[in-house]
Amino acid sequence: MRFFFRDLSLSAAAAGFVAVLVGFTSSVALVFQAAQAFGATPAQITSWMWALGLGMGLCSLVPSLILRQPVMVAWSTPGAAVLAAAAAGGAFGMAEAVGAFIACALLITLSGATRWFERVMNRIPMEIASALLAGVLARFGMQAFSALQTAFGLVLAMLAAYLLARRLLPRYAVVLTLAVGVAWAAASGQMQWSAVRLELARPVFTAPVFTFSAFMSLALPLYIVTMASQNLPGVAVMRATGYDLPVSRLITMTGVATLVLAPFGAFALNFSAITAAICMGPEAHPDRARRYTAAASCGLLYVLVGVFGAVVTGLLTALPPELVVAIAGLALLGSIGSGLAAALQGEAHREAALITFLVTLSGVTLAGIGSAFWGVVAGSAALLVQHHGRVRPAPPPSSAAAPR
Repeated sequence: MRFFFRDLSLSAAAAGFVAVLVGFTSSVALVFQAAQAFGATPAQITSWMWALGLGMGLCSLVPSLILRQPVMVAWSTPGAAVLAAAAAGGAFGMAEAVGAFIACALLITLSGATRWFERVMNRIPMEIASALLAGVLARFGMQAFSALQTAFGLVLAMLAAYLLARRLLPRYAVVLTLAVGVAWAAASGQMQWSAVRLELARPVFTAPVFTFSAFMSLALPLYIVTMASQNLPGVAVMRATGYDLPVSRLITMTGVATLVLAPFGAFALNFSAITAAICMGPEAHPDRARRYTAAASCGLLYVLVGVFGAVVTGLLTALPPELVVAIAGLALLGSIGSGLAAALQGEAHREAALITFLVTLSGVTLAGIGSAFWGVVAGSAALLVQHHGRVRPAPPPSSAAAPR
């Protein structure tokens, strides 16, 4: 562990904290809604947070330290939305839900063990992957400025702090911006301290029940949206930021972790995209080889979220929502810019990359699958139409082979 503390910096630790802040507060209400739709008791909801926090934390912390590359794992936000919608009306109970979680975990594990998902990702051009990354992140950048409508003073103060810090102390721009935002929110009485409860999380085991209807209505849709809307853009972030990670082995790891923790409420673990961009970008650390410390810090904080349950949940949800979206958007500006630059640099793939970016940015959802998947489909279709069957021009002769 000495190498970790040697490589750790304030900016990396701050990036890990911002990633937890953004990943947790942006979708925790959706997870609560999904749990309640299955009739979960307060103790079971706390158990869900314990299982998800422990799973995300260990699956981010341990491989990041072993590989010394940032590995970012999160819960499936679109998966939670699918579960909440499918369970509406009380069609399924908690036991059937756990059975569906286990079935989904087995499918994810199989996808990693057979390496089919990685083989598909290897066929996607870098321009398309970069455009996908930019499209996924750009919505968060837009939300940062849209928050001016409801919290003008807070967001303006954070924007001013960010610009000044980028000029004077660029390495600590996100840290200082977050500090200004928290100070402004506390001074103006926008902190919801009533949400904080002194309570530790306790795991609650639920015996699974396997039914065909739960598999078709819960497990299969959960698996599809997790792979298409979470793992696909997650791998795109890795590729676009220059990290060559063992995708198949890591997907297998998330499947096994989900399988073990499913009886306690871990419905699906997968690669993250938004929070991964925060920890894999230059704002985390100027040295790419040391950005793993940001992911490891994030993983450690997720473990604390799981262990301390309601306490950490209350602290994170006490922050104004405008502060969360503002710090997310500002922290991702560098990743958005580099994604767009990489996507549009080559003329041959520029139009297909632009289509990928726009479809992803649109947020369109078809057949329950999010815009990240359809962006890749649209961009790949454009490439196929424009370039399939065309003879590539021969490269110009090198100086060594040129006639004298």
